[in-house]
Amino acid sequence: MPRKASDRLQGTIDLLVLRTLASHGAMHGYGITLHIQHASHDVLRVEEGSLYPALHRMHQAGWLEAEWGITENNRRARYYGITDAGRERLRLEEESWARLTQAVARVLKPR
Repeated sequence: MPRKASDRLQGTIDLLVLRTLASHGAMHGYGITLHIQHASHDVLRVEEGSLYPALHRMHQAGWLEAEWGITENNRRARYYGITDAGRERLRLEEESWARLTQAVARVLKPR
């Protein structure tokens, strides 16, 4: 049975969330989920059960700042923004992702 794209997403959530916030500014969790889904043309879907623990962990690590605000639908939500430490973590995650994808590409298309 083929794996779902969301199964492959595990381990990349930090990279996706940090890049989303670095590119688009502070967002609430549902907005982050929607952005990733739309930007990936509905290939990647971040489930709440994965997103919110990751946001909490990244906030605890100092990579994100969080504050309460009001959504476009007039609901109270926690908005997350990237910190300087988060930008450094993003740089490291992007470097690691580039090394990984290059290595996989070399295996898939040997010279």
